[in-house]
Amino acid sequence: MKGLVLRSSKNLFTVRLLDAGGNFEPEEIECRIKGKVLKSSEAFYNPLAPGDLVEVEGSLILALEERRNMFTRFNQKGKNRQILAANVDLILCVCSVDAPPFRPRFLDRALIQADEAEIPAAIVCNKYDLLEDGPSGPAEDPDIEERLSDFERIGCPVFRISARTGQGMNEFKDYIGGKFSVLVGQSGVGKSSLINALVPGLEIRTGAVSEKYNRGNHTTTQPIMFDIPGMSAGTRIIDTPGIRRFAPAGIPPEDLILYMREFAPLAGKCSFGLSCTHETERGCKIMEAVHAGVIHEDRYESFLRIREELLEKGDFPND
Repeated sequence: MKGLVLRSSKNLFTVRLLDAGGNFEPEEIECRIKGKVLKSSEAFYNPLAPGDLVEVEGSLILALEERRNMFTRFNQKGKNRQILAANVDLILCVCSVDAPPFRPRFLDRALIQADEAEIPAAIVCNKYDLLEDGPSGPAEDPDIEERLSDFERIGCPVFRISARTGQGMNEFKDYIGGKFSVLVGQSGVGKSSLINALVPGLEIRTGAVSEKYNRGNHTTTQPIMFDIPGMSAGTRIIDTPGIRRFAPAGIPPEDLILYMREFAPLAGKCSFGLSCTHETERGCKIMEAVHAGVIHEDRYESFLRIREELLEKGDFPND
């Protein structure tokens, strides 16, 4: 039988089976991988992820179906590429305006990985109500709206919402209806709270933000898939653990420019062509675009930092 992976815990995977007509059965079963190895996943930190379609016999997973796509990151602990979700329609990059602070460079990294995977992405800015009433009074950060507007300028949809008050939620629900999405963001930005708002009564455990460090604590420990009832058929969301620092995976340093959408049209057009480092060379079209305001200075700084990290890492598996 075929099944859909919902979540995993070490070497145990929760799978929902499909009936003969291709419809999901309500029952969930716990499975292990036969032989503990799937050859198609040997190049990754984890063999399976939510969204994977597998062949099941009894309580054993025999094989993995070819993935339509996969959203990954570089796992620092395992020094390998980790699959967060597979076969999804949309990446939802979640941030907050405060508690924890707005981190646009995290969004840059997640968007790069989404473009590498050829999966459409949107930014979901949660806790937008804190702009009017922050935990220590009004949140004062004039750069937040400027950066969100710049993401919109380069073609990335942005949703300004509050899972707590319901602000912007109707528009957001219309956008994700009928899609299989994955939430990615730092701890404390409200990914689990967002799912609780979409599925009343679910009550996923959420955590408070550390007052000392102004960052969230991990409450979701493994990616897990949820069906969203009351919306278009097929509306599903994968909640992923909070990621403090997102490291892109599978991208050679020289190709990074191709995955930053306002940079990509300028690739190869510098005076030094594809060998340009975009740092000091005369005739660099990227630096000219920064000076002209076509590329935001923060995005340019993100580009330089990420490329330096990729050069240091020195391993760029593309399988």
